[in-house]
Amino acid sequence: MIFFLLGLLCSIWGEPVQGFNFKEDLRQLAVGNNSVYIATEENFYQLSHDLTLIHSLIQRGILKSADQLDKEEFYRDPMKAVLNATFSVNVLLPFEKNDTLISCGVTGNKLCGFCEVLDLKNISKLVYNESIQVGPQRSSSGSVSFLVDVKEDSGQTETYILSAIKNPRDTTDCSPDLKTINLQNTNHKQHGDIFSWCGRSGGKPGIQTEADVEFVDGFQINSTVYLFSNVASGGKTNKVRLIWLQAETSKTETLKSLRGATLSSSGGEGSRLLASSVIPGGQQVLWSGVFSVDGGESNTELLLFDVSPDLNRKPNTDPDFYTSVDKPQNPPVPVLLKHKAVLFKQNLMSSVLAVRLNGWMVFFIGTADGQIIKLPVDRNYQPSCPQILYRTSGDNKVFPKVQLDPVDQKHLYVPFKNQVKRVPVSNCRTYQNVKDCLSAQDPFCVWCVSKKSCLFKDDCRASERLSIPDESKQEIVSHRFLKGSTGEMKIIIQSHLTIEKKVQSNFTCDFSTTSSQLCKKQEPKPQYPQCTCILNDPFLADGQ
Repeated sequence: MIFFLLGLLCSIWGEPVQGFNFKEDLRQLAVGNNSVYIATEENFYQLSHDLTLIHSLIQRGILKSADQLDKEEFYRDPMKAVLNATFSVNVLLPFEKNDTLISCGVTGNKLCGFCEVLDLKNISKLVYNESIQVGPQRSSSGSVSFLVDVKEDSGQTETYILSAIKNPRDTTDCSPDLKTINLQNTNHKQHGDIFSWCGRSGGKPGIQTEADVEFVDGFQINSTVYLFSNVASGGKTNKVRLIWLQAETSKTETLKSLRGATLSSSGGEGSRLLASSVIPGGQQVLWSGVFSVDGGESNTELLLFDVSPDLNRKPNTDPDFYTSVDKPQNPPVPVLLKHKAVLFKQNLMSSVLAVRLNGWMVFFIGTADGQIIKLPVDRNYQPSCPQILYRTSGDNKVFPKVQLDPVDQKHLYVPFKNQVKRVPVSNCRTYQNVKDCLSAQDPFCVWCVSKKSCLFKDDCRASERLSIPDESKQEIVSHRFLKGSTGEMKIIIQSHLTIEKKVQSNFTCDFSTTSSQLCKKQEPKPQYPQCTCILNDPFLADGQ
């Protein structure tokens, strides 16, 4: 239990945690390069990165008949005495390169779709709105949406909204075209106009399923799209499924490129995926998932997988997902991916975010009882000692998507039911000397020689940084004894700190003057990362 105490003390002594509270339940959180966006049940907030309020909108208003038959448009009007509708946001996407914020959901008792395109820097400025379905019609839980870049056969790259929807069969009369996985437009210049499903060849391509599916996460790396879900097909126990899509040529071809795999957890059949995070960088596509061992939410473990796409298998032949009207007959069994490592076992894990720093991976794990645990893992997948980075008062579940500040990379945005917290990823300045700084095995922290302080890496010049070794079990300094050819005994001191090669000459290893009686001489000339002391003969005699 010592590491829990140390983690709690760090959260008290370090940089204060900032927060933003609201009375209604959180629906969506998105973090952009300039602002943080929060959609609750009845309000919409734009905050600065330090969670100071910039703009807010009420999400209640009135429905008016639109130009199209059976369509109603939503108008927010805080001055109206009678408000008959709420705009429930299920999709919230900062579209940075277009300087817009896409907000989609449903309105009214019929749960008909509605979308707004807002100014990214000022959400009170409406760019466009339309009564159209983008994303799920029911709760956003179990569905995911994100922007996907597709390199068209024309050579131009188009950005689309990918929505993967939990059980789309549970639809309303407002959206008969909704499929399990959809690609829709993001701007008026694209074929079919903004938010259109249509492909260039006509029709509304999509991926379907007959199974009960719950999507957990999705993202794009280069030209590959990854989707993770829990699937229960034909009353069988739950499977954790991964879908790969190749975002190339067109909407239709992107969706038809689907290939699938099944993830095998240490819990065996019936385990469920609760939260997910890709580990950025590296040649392999490493991914981490919080799995429920028994299908519940208490007994949980964090697993590491290599999810690099398998492009050798025939596309569009998956047993659970397909683009055709009918399910394929006798589809092949998907490849089974086994985990590379069990990184952490802890009850009540509910979220995870991973970052990479040199040879280290750092995992920020949220729990259902309101903790953020930081877990450094070395290049050999060996965890270092975890610590509690933050703890709320009372049982306050951390929602699945913890996000990293995209600008300073030094803070987390942690969503709870009625609040969002901005938590520093480390408290380097709490370490007062070089020994404490480096012994903490915190990959975010370096000892800055000129400032004689423990700082974030970016706050110290490269030529003056001392960083921890790349392996958790490696000591900072080691020594060994060696007998020379003339019978003399040597002691060799080796440093295992990480220093950039081009500045290694700025550092040296030496014995202090108080060791003059210990060493007859030092040779060769001390050079980082080691120094050698030839021991005095009397010392050897005494030592015997």
